[in-house]
Amino acid sequence: MTVYARRETRQISVGKVAVGGNAPISIQSMTITKTADVEGTLQQIYALAAAGCDIVRCTCNEAEAAEGLAQIVPRSPVPIIADIHHQYKMALAAMEAGVHGLRLNPGNIRKPEHIKAVASEARDRKVPIRIGVNGGSLDPALYEKYGGLTAEAMVESALQEIAYFEEVDFDLIKISVKASNVPLMIEAYRQLSEVTNHPLHLGVTEAGPLPGGLIKATAGISTLLMEGIGDTIRYSLTADPVEEARAGRQLLESLGLRERKNVDLIACPSCGRAEIDVIDVANRAQAAFADKKIPLQIAVMGCVVNGPGEAREADLGIAAGNKRGHLFVKGRNVAVVPESEMVEALIDWATYIHEHGVDAAVARVDTALAEREATKDRNMLLKEHGDDVNHADEKIVEIRKKVAGN
Repeated sequence: MTVYARRETRQISVGKVAVGGNAPISIQSMTITKTADVEGTLQQIYALAAAGCDIVRCTCNEAEAAEGLAQIVPRSPVPIIADIHHQYKMALAAMEAGVHGLRLNPGNIRKPEHIKAVASEARDRKVPIRIGVNGGSLDPALYEKYGGLTAEAMVESALQEIAYFEEVDFDLIKISVKASNVPLMIEAYRQLSEVTNHPLHLGVTEAGPLPGGLIKATAGISTLLMEGIGDTIRYSLTADPVEEARAGRQLLESLGLRERKNVDLIACPSCGRAEIDVIDVANRAQAAFADKKIPLQIAVMGCVVNGPGEAREADLGIAAGNKRGHLFVKGRNVAVVPESEMVEALIDWATYIHEHGVDAAVARVDTALAEREATKDRNMLLKEHGDDVNHADEKIVEIRKKVAGN
């Protein structure tokens, strides 16, 4: 197969992740929890991040979901996109919650005034929008015009949405034209790439369960990537979303489009409860592990209140509390070290786990003692800062106003 130069596209930013231009092709997935279940959703987001996911999408189909996003976004290690269904007010509420991007389906929100209202708000907030054309929910007028579902109909749907956005001077756009039929999906993206320079999000929608879904998605996504088309990808599988992230990472690595990693290091965003400079510790840890062949997932968390639970899928992690570092393995507290020794402790534990395994590493310590110390520091932080350190309650008040139309 001929490998083409990557198509030049505009670059946008989804949170801190650049999409398009010469940015690395990013990996996306979507949570399958109810977004109102804040803790459950965050655990899944951290598991996705540990598996290599760069951006995570969460459904925002009701007011409770938008309120959940207000609590999820400031605690997520990766940018969050709100998936909007039929109610344009949910898009406004999601932006009030602080999401880093939106996904709109032109087949679901059809009134021009609603589309432009969302785009205007997104323009003012500098929130990018993915125009997510889906073969299964194409506008009936286009379906009739083209005599069925065709690549031309899907491309026209995307261009119509862009035209509405342009009327309100909004251009922070990425586009997808997904279908469950692989040849149709490939042709739609090829045609779209000829008429726009907005970044493209690749995927085969409703690819199905493993292994067939994996094969279908790989066939479609890899064909386009090898032709230089595509800036961000998602495997849409009937499976644990972590499998989607892993598949995306493996595909990009196998095509030479993402650098292979040894340690996968994830870190929470810094918030009002963080007891350390999370970015500094994460950077020092990344540098310390750079030349070590240790294929583990490691988390650096700002505080011990939520850190071990949110990042429990990581092989190893550390969270700060009361000027100490609390080490945890698969979510279990195992040791306490001085704050100044956090990075060194991570290296020691990672080396031991790599050589002897998780069970052996946990067996060598008194986990009950470590948990008691973590609980003590956790309670101290909660007493000092309260439960709503990220001021989510204030956002929820504004979200309810948006939903009510006030």
